[in-house]
Amino acid sequence: MVFSSLLFLYLFLPACLILYFSWKNPTYRNTLLTLFSIVFYAWGEPVWVVLLILTGLLDYGNALLIDKYRHTRWKAVGLWSSVILNIGVLMTFKYSGFIYENINALLGTSFTVPSFSLPIGISFYTFQTVSYVIDVYRGEVPAQRSFMKFLLFVSLFTQLVAGPIVRYQHIADEIDNRKIDLKEFAAGVHRFCIGLFKKVCIANVAGEYASKYLDADFGSLSVGGGWFGLLMYTLQIYFDFSAYSDMAIGMGWMFGFHFKENFNYPYISRSSTEFWRRWHMSLGTFFRDYVYIPLGGKVHGAFRNLFIVWFLTGFWHGASWNFIIWGLFYGMLIAIERLFLQRFLDAIPKIFAHLYLLMAVVLGWGIFYFTDLNRLGEFFRLIFGARGNAPWSLDVTLALQENVWWLLMAVVLCMPIYMWFHRRFIEGYFERKPALGTAVLTLMNLAFLFAATSMLVGRSYNPFLYFRF
Repeated sequence: MVFSSLLFLYLFLPACLILYFSWKNPTYRNTLLTLFSIVFYAWGEPVWVVLLILTGLLDYGNALLIDKYRHTRWKAVGLWSSVILNIGVLMTFKYSGFIYENINALLGTSFTVPSFSLPIGISFYTFQTVSYVIDVYRGEVPAQRSFMKFLLFVSLFTQLVAGPIVRYQHIADEIDNRKIDLKEFAAGVHRFCIGLFKKVCIANVAGEYASKYLDADFGSLSVGGGWFGLLMYTLQIYFDFSAYSDMAIGMGWMFGFHFKENFNYPYISRSSTEFWRRWHMSLGTFFRDYVYIPLGGKVHGAFRNLFIVWFLTGFWHGASWNFIIWGLFYGMLIAIERLFLQRFLDAIPKIFAHLYLLMAVVLGWGIFYFTDLNRLGEFFRLIFGARGNAPWSLDVTLALQENVWWLLMAVVLCMPIYMWFHRRFIEGYFERKPALGTAVLTLMNLAFLFAATSMLVGRSYNPFLYFRF
């Protein structure tokens, strides 16, 4: 089940909200959310829901072990049990096929390549539970004594399958003590509707064009068509993932949870370093706090640590060499910026630094898209004119003409213009004229919902890209 499905929008979420607010007892509400979360996950993964629960049970027990033996050497058993078993599960389901394929290719062996269906969200919820155990080990948060409360943290459907990666310490108090007022609930509904609109009306449209051009026969694709497809993928992946985060955060507010922001308009950045402070921030802070700093950060082996983190960042996204290359590509750019390029970028006009970043990001998404390295190489030869393809084609002109206003809207929503408008006018109306502010917000939400519903009814293309990871 995905957030942008009619089933979720008009049955699952309303039913959950109605039942949730029918009860005032916190224990009943937590139980309800846990049950709905299990149903949500089991809807698409009826088998792997068992793995989700077992992962939660494992790390629940390890945290209690650490807490019980905090002042002895035995507490390390709980930590390493969690790290090794979780990484082992992740390697088995996500990376075993990749490892066997590369062993066969390198050594000429013929090991049978295992084939597992990837449990949805496994990369997200394993990181959440591991971070919890590490935080308990460090003494930053007490171990949760109730398994049902811990299972709520692990399985909460609002952010279960595609993030943001939520740390237990950020919502530990809210598991027991949540307060929801009408204003915050309304803000959550609005944030959800914005995300829904971004997903259905921008990401899905961009995705159809991206697939049309990037999956085309390169023999007949023009250079302009290659760049247009890459631009569409650049829009798709941002609006797809940030929309999911918007909807997750919005639903969190509806139920009284406050998740950290995951995106902060990354395409307005002027360096790769800044870009990764704004893109998928929950993943970046995870690797910073649990890998980069423990390895020594900037103090000991700074560049070694940097490349380890970026190798892992790429590998986390998928079991394919293109993801590793993509991660190391950013590791290289950030290393160069640290050495000398950042000083140059700070000295030149901002527009040129911004153009540098956009070119780096667009090319990076090209690496990210093609899991077939031969096709990846051919695509880059194509867009830089090395294959001799036609420079332009009529279909690209028509696509641009047909979508000029849509493209303008997408570009505007990549910038904090709407956020400025919302804070300046919508929030102002709420403060000065609550009735008028509520009316404006309701009309906007209905418009977003109507536009998204209309497109969902008429189109079948509705993936969430980060379900793959």
